[in-house]
Amino acid sequence: MVPQELRYTKEHEWLRVEGGVATIGITGFATEQLGDIVFLELPETGRVLSQSSAVGVIESVKAVSDLFAPIGGDVVETNGALADRPELVNSDPYGEGWMIRVRVTDASQLDGLLTAAEYDELTKDA
Repeated sequence: MVPQELRYTKEHEWLRVEGGVATIGITGFATEQLGDIVFLELPETGRVLSQSSAVGVIESVKAVSDLFAPIGGDVVETNGALADRPELVNSDPYGEGWMIRVRVTDASQLDGLLTAAEYDELTKDA
């Protein structure tokens, strides 16, 4: 089960919006598919992201994958702890393993994201 209060993308990112700022990470399902994460390349603070654009890289023991922006906005923070401890994404993808925080510039983009039930449906047979 995925946290019910979050929104999701078909590319397996999640986001939580609080006070106009979205915290973004990848789902537990994504971490299971990728295996142990060994390196992350995240966007710099101040970078302006466009929804659905590739904004970073996730390297695991199995693959190298792009991180996509589920919503557009300005990067206000990156999770510095992941530089030394990328495994936090595996052990706590919805908590300490968050990746970036973005100031939301167009809240209507949230309407196109998946609910927890829709994301569960997407991943149930995978």
